[in-house]
Amino acid sequence: MRHAFELDAGQVPTHWYNILADLPFEVPPPRSAPRVNGERRTLNPQLPLSMYRPSIGRDRWVEIPEPVRAEYQRWRPTPLYRATRLEKDLDTPAHIYFKYEGTSPSGSHKINTALAQAYYYARSGVGEMVTGTGAGQWGTALSMACHPYGMECTVFMVRSSYRQKPYRGTLMRLNGARVIESPSAETEVGRAALRADPDSPGSLGIANAEAIEYAAARENARFSIGSGENHVLLHQTVIGEEALLQMRMAGEFPDVVIGAMGAGSNFAGITFPFYRAAQEQNAATRFLAVEPDACPKMTRGRYLLDYTDYSGVTPMVKMYTLGHTFTAYHIHAGGLRYHGAAPIVSAMYDKGLMDATSYSQSRVFDCGAAFARAEGLVPAPESAHAVTAAIDEALKAREERAERVILFSLSGHGLLDLGAYESHLAGNTVDVVPTDEQIQASLRPLIESP
Repeated sequence: MRHAFELDAGQVPTHWYNILADLPFEVPPPRSAPRVNGERRTLNPQLPLSMYRPSIGRDRWVEIPEPVRAEYQRWRPTPLYRATRLEKDLDTPAHIYFKYEGTSPSGSHKINTALAQAYYYARSGVGEMVTGTGAGQWGTALSMACHPYGMECTVFMVRSSYRQKPYRGTLMRLNGARVIESPSAETEVGRAALRADPDSPGSLGIANAEAIEYAAARENARFSIGSGENHVLLHQTVIGEEALLQMRMAGEFPDVVIGAMGAGSNFAGITFPFYRAAQEQNAATRFLAVEPDACPKMTRGRYLLDYTDYSGVTPMVKMYTLGHTFTAYHIHAGGLRYHGAAPIVSAMYDKGLMDATSYSQSRVFDCGAAFARAEGLVPAPESAHAVTAAIDEALKAREERAERVILFSLSGHGLLDLGAYESHLAGNTVDVVPTDEQIQASLRPLIESP
């Protein structure tokens, strides 16, 4: 029987946690884009200042607006479980816990920031929110968040995921969004990408660049992002703050906290509050980011100034990156195909405050299937990366005959990804790893730029 540790609605956090208050260093700030042919490419401000300022400040706590907290209370707190059947299957002395975000209306953690962003944008008078999405979890969440505020929502969805996961698009359209396959013929960025490669699987960098161009051409539209920006990481800390209370209920503190790594929102959400708690308790807790072999920005990328979008109109940020023109193989974990990692997470990795690892797509699906059989929950392919690392940690504990407390974020359910699991069960999973030459070619303009 799976052990559940559940809070009540009154225990939904009242504040987000800002890790910048507790980091022993300054995270490098964004820099303006350099001049190209004598002209500086600029992006008009997209973020409401009321949302942006707290995310770059040093105040430890940022109050969650009451309307946002009320929305959270529709499904939060999310449950924390101990995976006792998985422990038994692995014959491990480790205790495995997971925080399950798949109970949200959108089926993943993304709605934690989508609701907050919709609130701030609506207050600033925005009528349409425009975004790019990989696997579709973020686009789904934003479409759901826009609807209550009467805002329109336009989503550029990476082509490979648009075709692999058609019901994600259906869910977005059901909530009133316009969904466009990216690269598309609707923007110059998309048309250029199609001219360069008519069969391009797309990338989140391209989708975001299309969304930026599309929003810039409309007076009442603004670009929104759901992954690596400071404010996104801030909003996601509701996950870890709840998990802290739930681990106290369990009477344990984790030796390792694990999160899948796309751009960093899920990883930050589960780990940042435990980073603070570990510092306060002088605990030697490890923090482990898990990425796909096909898009290894942390394990094989470089810590450089880079753009967050394909077209290079955004400010440059210091991050672990494969280069903004890098296009990863179209793995099913589309949410992990982003070329870079969040600046805060990147700085922590550079300073040795966290670890990173990567796995093949076939290994991830094997572990996702093993978890589903043991615990009765199908993890999204992105979340299955964290499952895989947790299993490896548990197997190490077995080999070492050592007790170990493992916590990971099960960031979303995989019920809309059953086609990917069916393909894997049929033996059709393909493992692709970029060569050193491919990565260097993508990074070279950044390394050689003045």
